[in-house]
Amino acid sequence: MSEPDPRVFFAAERTLLAWLRSGLTVMGLGFVVARFGLFLRLLALQRAPEAVETHWTASAVLGVLFVFAGAIAVLVATVQHRRFVATLPPADLPASYSRGFALLLSGTVGVLGLLLAAYLLVSQP
Repeated sequence: MSEPDPRVFFAAERTLLAWLRSGLTVMGLGFVVARFGLFLRLLALQRAPEAVETHWTASAVLGVLFVFAGAIAVLVATVQHRRFVATLPPADLPASYSRGFALLLSGTVGVLGLLLAAYLLVSQP
C-alpha cells in the first residue's frame, strides 16, 4: 500500500479552478461579443439617424455561443472533478476539507452562465 499523497487532490483542485477561470473568461468574451453589435448600431445611429435599421445578428449569435460554451465547460469540469475526487482514497483528502463548496461554486457559475446565455438570446433588440 502506498503512502497518502494529498498533492494528487490539490492538483485536481487547481485543474478545476483553471477550468473555472477559463469558462468565466469565455463567458465574458461572449458577453462582450454579443453586445458589440449593439455598440455598432449606436455608432451607426449617431452617424446617420435616418439610416435604415441594420441587424447585427452575427455578433449576437456568436456571443451567445461563446457564453454557452463557457458555461458548458464549467459544468463538465465540475462533473469531472466530482467523479475524480470520488475515486481518491480518503487518506488523500485533507481532513478539514469540504468538497461541497468547490462543487457548489463551480456548478453555480455554470448555471448562471447558462442563464446569461438565455438572457442574451431573448434580449436581442
